[in-house]
Amino acid sequence: MEKILQEGKMQDNKKGAIKYLLDQQLSLTPADLLDIFEGHPIARKKLKNELALFMQGERNVEKYREAGIQWWDYCGSILVNSYPTYFEKLPPLVAKINKEKRNSKNYVLFLGATGVESNQAPCLSLIQFQIDEGQLVLSAYQRSSDANLGLPADIYHLYLIAKQIDLPLKTITLTLGNVHIYQTNLERTKALLAGEEDVKFELNV
Repeated sequence: MEKILQEGKMQDNKKGAIKYLLDQQLSLTPADLLDIFEGHPIARKKLKNELALFMQGERNVEKYREAGIQWWDYCGSILVNSYPTYFEKLPPLVAKINKEKRNSKNYVLFLGATGVESNQAPCLSLIQFQIDEGQLVLSAYQRSSDANLGLPADIYHLYLIAKQIDLPLKTITLTLGNVHIYQTNLERTKALLAGEEDVKFELNV
């Protein structure tokens, strides 16, 4: 976030102005993840429930609301061609990885398709699972990433996915096509980085 504030460019889009950087990479070890999850408040239970619903292929927004997840309400009653469409393919892929554990194979989950109706195309576009000397190397590509809200949630989802693989985790690496902070959250981001507590960010949808 500090790099975006210092080096980012401004851009207007349909959801509002953003400060952004292009083609950034973030590589995290288990120690980094522990520091992030222990040092910052994250809605772990909600995100865990959200991932479970995604993997069940649940498209009904009401089911997410019943689990205390309200950030999908703006999509209407059904998630059309969004995360559940693709994450429901994850359980058999995880089972295949755990069964084969082939060092020579790249296991890939693609998210999103072109030319289809969608009310919220997944920001996370690809997850790749590789095995290096008995350890899991998880790589992901995000076409678009809100550094304040979406990115921490995606990192936690990737961590939960990695835990389903019966191998020790080596790294989680994210390549971010466009990582940004909405203009409405710039001052709050500065406050957070200055050490202020209980900073809440505005959801831009």
